[in-house]
Amino acid sequence: MALLEVNDLHVFYGNIEAIRGLSIHVDPGEMVAVLGSNGAGKTTTLRTISGLERARAGSIVFDGADISRTPAHMIVGRGLCQVPEGRRIFSTLTVAENLNLGGYMLRGHPQELRGRRQRVLETFPRLAERSHQLAGTLSGGEQQMLAIGRALMNQPRLLALDEPSLGLSPILARMILRIVRGFADQGVAVLVVEQNARQALAVADRAYVLETGRIALEGRADELAADDRVQRAYLGGFESIAREEGAEAR
Repeated sequence: MALLEVNDLHVFYGNIEAIRGLSIHVDPGEMVAVLGSNGAGKTTTLRTISGLERARAGSIVFDGADISRTPAHMIVGRGLCQVPEGRRIFSTLTVAENLNLGGYMLRGHPQELRGRRQRVLETFPRLAERSHQLAGTLSGGEQQMLAIGRALMNQPRLLALDEPSLGLSPILARMILRIVRGFADQGVAVLVVEQNARQALAVADRAYVLETGRIALEGRADELAADDRVQRAYLGGFESIAREEGAEAR
């Protein structure tokens, strides 16, 4: 049974339909990538799943419960946590203070908070070395580790990440995606939005390709990586997928 099921989702910004009948699912311990060009609807999809946007139609079911109208902070409490695009760390606070804010739901339980923070620092030894350093002075890769670590403070059952490799060198991007893959191997469901499609497909189990708010392609990551249409799209733009499929239908 899927941990996350998104069924026939429609999301509007005013009169503009950003997501058009999208359906995806993520199983426990599975890493699923969502790919697509700028404006395809990837971030809107994550924000809607996380409760930061509201769908006009469709359903979002997490662990058997419909969360389509659940407030974002309650969704976090259920175990679905998002790492936002651009990291959104608190640059004037220390690494440890950022992690403490990630564990805000543990206020009143200082021992549990310290325990979870210690586990995050063990996961990211580089952050442990900089726990008293201001977050704004960290490198881009370290800031991304901190953003992920902040989400891990809630012991998520599903970790959603929006462009985790954004602004990173290819080496750091691969390292971050391998770390995320490791969470899936430990049983955490992972839903990752990425423009770095080649690297995402190298570590994901399955993938969806979005084009103007719709799913253009879906399947196993290795099969999509070998698909001629996907390979051409990386060179010519994801919009070519829709054109090719339209031509095939005609």
